[in-house]
Amino acid sequence: MEHNAELGKFLRSRRSQLRPADAGLPTGVGARRVPGLRREEVAQLAGVSTDYYARLEQGRHPHVSEAVLDAVARALRLDDVERDYLHELARTTGGSRRSRAKAAMRVPRVRPAVHQMLDVLDDVSPVLVVNHRRDVLATNHLARALITDFDALPHRERNLARFVLLDPAARELYRDWEEVAQIFVANLRLAAGSHPDDRQLNELIGEFFVKVPEFSAWWDSHRVQQCAYGDQRFRHPVVGDLTLHHETLALPADPDQELCLYSAEPGTASAEALRLLASWTAPTEAERILPTDAQHHH
Repeated sequence: MEHNAELGKFLRSRRSQLRPADAGLPTGVGARRVPGLRREEVAQLAGVSTDYYARLEQGRHPHVSEAVLDAVARALRLDDVERDYLHELARTTGGSRRSRAKAAMRVPRVRPAVHQMLDVLDDVSPVLVVNHRRDVLATNHLARALITDFDALPHRERNLARFVLLDPAARELYRDWEEVAQIFVANLRLAAGSHPDDRQLNELIGEFFVKVPEFSAWWDSHRVQQCAYGDQRFRHPVVGDLTLHHETLALPADPDQELCLYSAEPGTASAEALRLLASWTAPTEAERILPTDAQHHH
């Protein structure tokens, strides 16, 4: 029988963080021997037997119905991202895992029309194209000026999570570096759930375990989160402090490619700082043409 250790670890982490009162259960008297809910309490809330739920936490139940997973998700008060992650962890069939691993190894190609869109936004918004590993597949000039020049890095190092977690410059650039770093770790855990056999992703995570002192505790928290949208506060070496909103947009025609787009609220000091950054670092016409052509031939 195939064991699913990650599924069990995730369920235990979420059970330990849920207080009885949160689940509408009586707190009782005296000290509880376990943090959070007991196994039998989760089983009762999910409408399954304690033995069945215990096998889930032990990773010994290879074929779980979606209905049961949804019931467990409700019992543990999982949000939408965590519920989807739970379903991904439960998909342990070898065929589906092999097909996802094979797809993850394909060399991603960013379409010329997407490069053109990045160029159109060059003076307005920093934009990056990334995949599930947060590999940076394409950038516009303003993104390189805001974050770092990914085009100048070796291909293996063109990764947004790698920059945030390993580059000392990132700790200076992101004013809330620790929270930003934890979001990237939570996003990588989400990616690992849907791409468990992605060798490059596993190597990246292994490198973080070795090189980032905080990574182990963050990873073991089993937090999962999408890099969907939000505000980020920067302290840029050229234009100083600015707050930008970022949105992640999927490209339906290009599986495993997303646009990360940053914008400033009109009329604010951040908008002026972004405009100055675009003006001060604007490439010449020749520089606009050559990097784009080079990118298209990656």
